[in-house]
Amino acid sequence: MTADRELRVSKISSGTVIDHITSGQALNVLAILGIDGTDGEVVSIGMNVPSDRLGTKDIVKVEGRELSQSELDVLSLIAPVATINIIRDYDVVEKHRVDRPTEVTGVLQCPNHNCITTEDEPVDSHFEVLDDGVRCVYCDTIIREDLAAHILV
Repeated sequence: MTADRELRVSKISSGTVIDHITSGQALNVLAILGIDGTDGEVVSIGMNVPSDRLGTKDIVKVEGRELSQSELDVLSLIAPVATINIIRDYDVVEKHRVDRPTEVTGVLQCPNHNCITTEDEPVDSHFEVLDDGVRCVYCDTIIREDLAAHILV
């Protein structure tokens, strides 16, 4: 790697490195993970860094935290080619790509105010994953853009 393309971010002792995020999506990844800086998490972000595979990419390093499967499922919707690296004692102990699920339940909020999931009913949201977004199985509302804005907190 040439000096002008070298990435200078220190290693983390334990946690998760999310690599090969679609350029411009790092802040949405943080939103999905519920990281806003108020809880003291140590996070490193690289945005629009050079990538042989993608042209440019984003990278997020979260110290002291391994992601849950539901977090990975939603993450895969905005970063479908992301690579997840689990770090322990400064070593990569696990590395895998995200898998897009066929459906997600209880992690997104339907934007349709008339949907049964947005009322006072005890019904979890349930979305079918499409090639270009997600569709609510109850009211057929499709979300194609800004999925991070519909994450349930």
